[in-house]
Amino acid sequence: MSGRAARIEPGPGQESVWDYPRPAICERTTRPIRIEFGGEVIAETTGAFRVLETSHPPGYYLPPTDIRQEFLRQEIRRSFCEWKGEARYWSVVVGDKVAQNAAWSYPNPSAAFVPMKDYVAFYPAMMDACFVDGEKVIPQPGSFYGGWITSDIVGPFKGEPGTEFW
Repeated sequence: MSGRAARIEPGPGQESVWDYPRPAICERTTRPIRIEFGGEVIAETTGAFRVLETSHPPGYYLPPTDIRQEFLRQEIRRSFCEWKGEARYWSVVVGDKVAQNAAWSYPNPSAAFVPMKDYVAFYPAMMDACFVDGEKVIPQPGSFYGGWITSDIVGPFKGEPGTEFW
């Protein structure tokens, strides 16, 4: 744990990101998830997966059937995750408002992540608002990360100043 701030002890009903596993895992959640952009609810579900990884707030992956596909535009961008495999990216477009490469999915995920194949995650910082159980999410710090911080998650979080070498 050297080189990082002390783990925040979780209170009742809270989770510490320092108790999450490494390598990352995905788990199903029935918590209501809603994403808003450009004056539209672009996604709403109770059938998401959340990805848990040490030092990161959860990332939420939504089933494509619960996303308004008319607002997604597939892009050429790709990236690689050591746990999940190759990601493809999507821009979110509502009228004249565009969030470039604001979402991603795994069309051919590694074995541990096959259950969330083609599910889509969104950078909360690029959306107008993201909600878990009706609570507005705080985006994970850092432009690379897509975690969703809610009041039931404590850090410190990867992406905050001074965390580049964690």
